Amino acid sequence: MIARLINWSARNLMLVLIGVVFVVAAGIYSLEHSALDAISDLSDTQVIVYTEYKGQAPQVIEDQVTYPLTTAMLTVPKSKVVRGFSFFGVSFVYHLRGWHRHLLGALTGPRISQRRGA
Repeated sequence: MIARLINWSARNLMLVLIGVVFVVAAGIYSLEHSALDAISDLSDTQVIVYTEYKGQAPQVIEDQVTYPLTTAMLTVPKSKVVRGFSFFGVSFVYHLRGWHRHLLGALTGPRISQRRGA
């Protein structure tokens, strides 16, 4: 079966080339005229608060930076998860919320400003 197809293609080279040109042209046409649809981001809203406290041990950063920020983020309504990590000189607080994206900046920003003393 495959041998007969190869023999036919070798004897009818012009038809094979016309077919290839047609398939390539159809592919280019469909690529240019296809409607693209974006896939929305279905993950929860996440804010990462990165703070530096140079030259300090992780325990000091945990006590003075990470823990106060984490407890402040826990007071934000509809918080799903708040995680805090302390390393040498830096702190990360991960704050995950549900679908209420428009409220995130309005509620998270003031909490951080309160912790700064602003």
